[in-house]
Amino acid sequence: MRYINTLCEGETIRNIYLCKGKRSAETRNGKPYDNLILQDKTGTLDGKVWDPNSGGIADYDEMDFIEVYGEIISYNNALQMNIKQIRKAYEDEYNAADYMPTTEKNPESMYQELLAYGKQIKNPYLRQVIEYYFEKDEKFIKKFKAHSAAKSVHHGFSGGLLEHTLSVVKFCEYMAGAYPILNRDLLYTAAMCHDIGKMKELSPFPTNDYTDDGQLLGHIVIGVEMISDAIREIPDFPEKLANELKHCVIAHHGELEYGSPKKPALAEAMALHFADCTDAKMQTLTEIFKDKNSKDWLGYNRLFETNLRKTSI
Repeated sequence: MRYINTLCEGETIRNIYLCKGKRSAETRNGKPYDNLILQDKTGTLDGKVWDPNSGGIADYDEMDFIEVYGEIISYNNALQMNIKQIRKAYEDEYNAADYMPTTEKNPESMYQELLAYGKQIKNPYLRQVIEYYFEKDEKFIKKFKAHSAAKSVHHGFSGGLLEHTLSVVKFCEYMAGAYPILNRDLLYTAAMCHDIGKMKELSPFPTNDYTDDGQLLGHIVIGVEMISDAIREIPDFPEKLANELKHCVIAHHGELEYGSPKKPALAEAMALHFADCTDAKMQTLTEIFKDKNSKDWLGYNRLFETNLRKTSI
């Protein structure tokens, strides 16, 4: 097994990968070719099939495990594979776990650490929201530990949702200690719940793609609906507090153009937005800089709207 993160420019490779994506296109001269996204647990690799009608290319579909043969090249400072042969792999030739990107941290340890923050919440109503999902709902807990936080961009791996949520709570812990205006109970509850809607917005691995609910509603709306479901089961939950909690989740993307129905109006909503944005961007940088074969200057990045460079030390 040659994992994607070990491949180097100039190598000729024959290996099995998950065909995460397949799209047909044409060159400027009108010649058909296929764009593939190959995946294993260490990441993804772009693949090009320049002659899809050749005898070496067998029938295969997106989400199939395929054996590919081709050359690793560098294009626009990123590795890709020029594929000459493809065949659909047999089930006894691969272990599916090798092809699902996963967190490098221990999910159970992270979850126990997250629960410890939940137990610090003193408000009885907010504490019950955390208990409703994170302590009592076994189906939720199992899915939350294994889910991704995104299709791509950041934390797009199994355990990514848990890893991202814990990081956001830790950022919030610092801010709650540094700025007394913040209500720690409200901030911790909102931080733990801010992305729970992603479990319905995105399908589980290996697909990890947008569901119908995700396309039509998005994780912010779904998450608020899930919080409302919990609140309805808690007797005498204060309406004002419920709206403050839901506002924090509604506004955590910060801007209308980034998907938030409302901009932050509460200090806790603002703090949550900053924590979420910071962790998402730092994890994105982490994943960008993981490629050991890349040059110092990585070129212009549309997300950050700047040219990115590796640190010299």
